[in-house]
Amino acid sequence: MTAPASMEVSGGVEESKTATEPKPSAPTNVNAAMEEEESLPDPLKEALEAAEELAQSHPSKAITAFHAIVNTPDREDDAAQRLKEEAIYRLAKLHADAHQFQEVMLLLKTSDVFFAQIPKAKTAKIVRTIIDIVTKVPDSVDLQVDLCREVVAWCIAQKRTFLRQRIESRLATLLYARADYSGALALISKLLRELKKFDDKQLLVETHLVEARIDHALRNLPKAKAALTAARTAGNSIYVVPAMQAELDQMSGVLHCEEGDYKTAHSYFLEAFEAFDSLSDLRAPKCLEYMMLCLVLQGAPQDVSAVTSKHGLKYAGDGMNALIAIAAAAKERSLEAFDAARKTYGGVLAQDLLLTHHVHIVYEQLLESNLLKIIEPFSCVEIEHVATLINLPQKSVERKLSQMILDDKLHGTLDQGKGQLLVYERSTLDKTFSHGLELVGNLGMVVDSLFRRAQKMVYAGHAREGGGGGGEGAASSA
Repeated sequence: MTAPASMEVSGGVEESKTATEPKPSAPTNVNAAMEEEESLPDPLKEALEAAEELAQSHPSKAITAFHAIVNTPDREDDAAQRLKEEAIYRLAKLHADAHQFQEVMLLLKTSDVFFAQIPKAKTAKIVRTIIDIVTKVPDSVDLQVDLCREVVAWCIAQKRTFLRQRIESRLATLLYARADYSGALALISKLLRELKKFDDKQLLVETHLVEARIDHALRNLPKAKAALTAARTAGNSIYVVPAMQAELDQMSGVLHCEEGDYKTAHSYFLEAFEAFDSLSDLRAPKCLEYMMLCLVLQGAPQDVSAVTSKHGLKYAGDGMNALIAIAAAAKERSLEAFDAARKTYGGVLAQDLLLTHHVHIVYEQLLESNLLKIIEPFSCVEIEHVATLINLPQKSVERKLSQMILDDKLHGTLDQGKGQLLVYERSTLDKTFSHGLELVGNLGMVVDSLFRRAQKMVYAGHAREGGGGGGEGAASSA
């Protein structure tokens, strides 16, 4: 009789267990609901796609549509933030392509509500990206300077210190590109004082590098070297990206080239070129041109062909053609070919400070070698005849000859009354006199050494005699 009762109890327990257990269909329903939500089209995304299609045919309507996406008030989720960020970039590109730079600044001001919803780091990224978009517009340096100044004023009003410092660093670079060196240097000096307090190593490296470029443009090479050393010192404690490391190597090559150490400069330019080339950076051709210039300045213009055969097709352009023509003229020692190359590519060469300065040095080297070649058979020659042979004005030839005489590159004198150059043979120096003086000096050192040793021996003998006399007196008194 008890068995059925127990069976009933166990059956009740089983029923209670099944009643308390969660239904397995509940998670399935939640997942299905999530999948259904994901499958639903996002109206904001659809609006962005529609605005992108409008941008190709009706830019003004697309601008209105993008503004509506950015100012959507009821969406603050992550997906909406990404779509709004993309809409801001599209708006900036449309305004930049239309050269509506005031609208770009107005875009930043009207997006304050959106910027308040996202982290400050993302805001800084958006602002920097907008400035990068404007930078891609050709011949817009002045407009970029105005935009950066307005962004700096906006950062001050919004109390965004770190973003302001980065924009000021960009502004200093733009002022340097516009050849406003005094304004750029004043801004850099103020910015460096702030950065040293914050200890922002990455921005310190960038700012010191800009300072080195400005000092180099002002021909203040000691300060440029100090700024570059400070940039490398700050970069030793952090990871420096390959592009920034290549810029540091390029600047090192520039300063070594200014000092006349063309071999070391060539090695730095080679390292910078390889880094830029691996990154497909547009600054790689400039390093290649500097390498070719260093080869010409080293007196090895024939080696330029090896560089052009390897990289000439990939980086062909007016800059490469200019250096190839200059190297050919230097190889032939032809002033006419050099002048023709400088006239053909004068606009390209004038855009770069290093090329402008050192192409003039190449010309001076060619002029000196040609003058020495013409003067070599003569002991007395008229300056007018030399000017006729070299096909240059007599005044410039006379000035160059006097400079060569003062630099001891030419042994002679100018008779300006007769208009003649008197060339003297270089007499071989008789080294007997200098060797005799060196021998007498060495003998004097030996005599002085012997005299000092003799004095020490005399003093030691007197000391021994004095000590012995004192001992005898003490024994007699005892």
